[in-house]
Amino acid sequence: MSGLENYLALLSRVDEICQRTFEAFSPHITCRAGCDACCRHLSIFAVEAAALTRALRELPAGEAELVRAKARGAREDSPCPLLHDGLCLLYQARPIICRTHGLPLLLSRDGERTVDFCPENFQGLPSIPGSAVIDLERLNVMLTTINALYLQSFPGPERLTIAQALSLPD
Repeated sequence: MSGLENYLALLSRVDEICQRTFEAFSPHITCRAGCDACCRHLSIFAVEAAALTRALRELPAGEAELVRAKARGAREDSPCPLLHDGLCLLYQARPIICRTHGLPLLLSRDGERTVDFCPENFQGLPSIPGSAVIDLERLNVMLTTINALYLQSFPGPERLTIAQALSLPD
């Protein structure tokens, strides 16, 4: 057992929501392959790191070595080490923050709830329906809980940078 079952179930739900939003609003979403300005070197939960490590093991040797080399050269303020020629090298295993970035997120800021999204997206729309908005606080609670459950079986740091995740032993 990989310990990733809960995380993979959450990913499936997040992907369904994101896909519905992309389908419903595709003319108003500019995020595409090569749109990588938001792809920064982030920290992720241990369970997300485990999913990246598993995906890295499944790559052909040459591709895996490219990912590891980029991870070794990554700096805290650099672009994401998975970014190569404008594309994510482990796109199918990308963390939740990457899956939802640019889409409408309901969040709390200074005690007020607001919807935030990439300023390049949803231009010309008078409003965004609630069905297209992801409640970031609720999503983060689920992800934090899943990570805590994962750490009970696989102790380690709660968070790692993407480069650290990509440098974990197989």
